[in-house]
Amino acid sequence: MIELLRDLPGEVVGFTASGQVTAHDYESVVIPAIEAKLKEHGKVRILYQIGSTFSGFSAGAVWDDAKLGITRLKAWEKIAVVTDVDWITGAVGLLGFAMTCPVKVFPNGRYTEALEWIAA
Repeated sequence: MIELLRDLPGEVVGFTASGQVTAHDYESVVIPAIEAKLKEHGKVRILYQIGSTFSGFSAGAVWDDAKLGITRLKAWEKIAVVTDVDWITGAVGLLGFAMTCPVKVFPNGRYTEALEWIAA
C-alpha cells in the first residue's frame, strides 16, 4: 500500500510504502499526486519512504514505476528514498546514475535529514 505524506513543502510530494505495493497504488495515489504537483510547480521533488512493514512490489507496480520515471525524466528535480531495505538501496544506487536529477538514499532513522535535503 502507498499513502500520501501530508504537509510537505512546496514542490515536494511524498509517499510512504507499507505491505505489498500494487499497480493500483500507483494509479490511484502516486500518479495523480505527481500530476497535480507538476501542474502547480512544473517540476517535482519526491520523498519516498519505504517502511519496516514493506513486503514488496507487484509486477504491475514495478512497471508503473518504471513507466512513470521514464516518461517524466525532465520533471524530477530531486528524489530522496528513505529505506532500510538493502535491495532497494542497491537498486537505487545502480539505477540512480540514469536519472537527470540528484537521487539520495537515507536510512529510516534519518527521515528528518531526508526531508531537510529534499526541501533545500
